Amino acid sequence: MKRRDVLALGGGAAAAIGIGAALTLRSTASMADYDALARQEREAVSPPASARDLVRLASLAPNSHNTQPWRFEISEGRIAIRPDFARRTPAVDPDDHHLFVSLGAAAETLSIAAAATGLPGTLRFEESDGAILFDFAAGLPVASQLFNAIAQRQSTRAPFDGMPLTPELIQRLVEAAAIPGVRLIMLTAPAKIAAVGERIIDANTIQMTNAAFRAELKHWIRFSPDQAIETRDGLFAASSGNPTLPPLLGNLLFDLVVRAGSENERYRAQLATTPCLAIIVSERDDRAHWVAAGQACQRLLLQATALGLKQSFVNQAVEVPEIRPLLAADLGVATGERPDLIIRLGYGPELPRSLRRPAAAVINEG
Repeated sequence: MKRRDVLALGGGAAAAIGIGAALTLRSTASMADYDALARQEREAVSPPASARDLVRLASLAPNSHNTQPWRFEISEGRIAIRPDFARRTPAVDPDDHHLFVSLGAAAETLSIAAAATGLPGTLRFEESDGAILFDFAAGLPVASQLFNAIAQRQSTRAPFDGMPLTPELIQRLVEAAAIPGVRLIMLTAPAKIAAVGERIIDANTIQMTNAAFRAELKHWIRFSPDQAIETRDGLFAASSGNPTLPPLLGNLLFDLVVRAGSENERYRAQLATTPCLAIIVSERDDRAHWVAAGQACQRLLLQATALGLKQSFVNQAVEVPEIRPLLAADLGVATGERPDLIIRLGYGPELPRSLRRPAAAVINEG
């Protein structure tokens, strides 16, 4: 899911390139323009909702690299969510696990939004073509904390304040994420978080020294407000707490500055201030269970948001094939199960929210 915090583009590196270059490549759009568009994408929906309203809200779901790998087909009484394989990320996600997790998160968001706006329905996964079908009909709106959190949820790839989570709060998170076929492991002991953290660091080192991974990651980074507004996808630098830069300069500095060592230190700082790691595990390693993991993930994140918590993904240890079984053994995960996602939870700052493509760009009307 969307979780890269990779742009250590500090002043020293900029000076190495030359201040003049940065000045001559100045962006035209401002953060005010960016924030205005992000607010527009998150405008409230009141009953009765339209199917297009529901798609807009579903698109706010977390997804890998913010690629938004989905297409929505609207017909009478049904919305189908289909994988968009043109937006897959084969270097980080060769088996499309994260892609189907992303579809599950979008589907659960759609279902929650529909119930709250007078169009309740049911979800089912079609193994034959990888689609998720949502069949709905008019009904009474049902108020929901999770619905209210859809527009507020964000990934905060920054250190937290370290304040612990109460047992009562953790129990509410576990209850919210209860989805058949998926279970949640909640780690709060510093030693256990540190042990998982070492697996994350080992996996991050492997990824950051892989040329294909680096090229794919850089492809999805949006260095400036202009670039982010133009594409309305990808990983915006400011959303990771990093400076915005003209794309040409940002791409150059990425190659010069972003290294395994610097990124490992960044993740160590984040993990050191993390009071809870949530690890989502699916009972079977197949697409249907990956979708269920995405549903559980979004319910967890929305409940966390409603409770005032921030979150971000640190999925490296479940992404690297040689590290994932070591993590599974550490956690006591049974044979046949799959650790799907690793999520930091805690109290932290607000950062700019990521953009989404407009509904017209992701809808096929049937």
